[in-house]
Amino acid sequence: MLGEMMQRAFTQAVRFSSALQCPVLHSYRWLHTNPALFAGHNKWSKVKDIKIPKDAARARLIAKYTMMIRIAVREGGPNPEFNIGLAQLLEQCRNKNFPKATVEGAIKGAKSKPGMQHLYEATGPGGCTLLIEILTDNNTRSHQEIKRIMTKHGGALCEGGRRNFDRKGVVSASRDDITFEKALDLAIEAGAEDVQETEDEEERPILQFICDMASMKAVRSALESLGVHTLSSGMEFISHTPSLLNQTQLETASSLLEALNDSPDVVRVWDNIQAQN
Repeated sequence: MLGEMMQRAFTQAVRFSSALQCPVLHSYRWLHTNPALFAGHNKWSKVKDIKIPKDAARARLIAKYTMMIRIAVREGGPNPEFNIGLAQLLEQCRNKNFPKATVEGAIKGAKSKPGMQHLYEATGPGGCTLLIEILTDNNTRSHQEIKRIMTKHGGALCEGGRRNFDRKGVVSASRDDITFEKALDLAIEAGAEDVQETEDEEERPILQFICDMASMKAVRSALESLGVHTLSSGMEFISHTPSLLNQTQLETASSLLEALNDSPDVVRVWDNIQAQN
């Protein structure tokens, strides 16, 4: 009897001693069986790779529209009822859910903040043509920066590039379930000259109906009467002489356009790039 009691006491002592000497073993198993530790890492990778670039892109977009509003106010005044260009920009800002305070601040600050508007002409990879609109308080600095970006990506500033573009009215509309064949029929019925498939800044598919600037309002009204959900309308440079680029040239041109759009003085960039079939 006494022997059995001593044996049990010895066994318990060994177990207790083992537990004291090996705490790392229990922690190690807990780390590998607790999924919550890995959830934090995955969440950060998604924020880092997706949310941060999107937030940065949205901030740049708001900055671009702020500059465009300043230009519109200087050209036609702060009242959108008498300034069609400003009214169109304000509509686009509402569709993109821009902060109201930011938009109002851009209108009020248009006269107080100095700045000059310029349109640079340039050639890019594969001989493509670019029109680069800038708003700056230092033209020499901006010219040097645009020139540096163009040189770095195989392009150069030039003259005569504007002749490859026409100034047109563009009515943007939701793609919804409209096929391209149906969009062509709608363009003809509404009095538009052409229609293009593209994406907005958030990569959502949209349609752009192209027309004369004088008929832009009538085309938009006609599209809405046909059941098309229009988003905005405005004046754009539309290329009538496309430059066909191969895959390598397209990748270089894409890097060039990204660098230009990241420049704080650049408002908009138009191009005549078209992919080779």
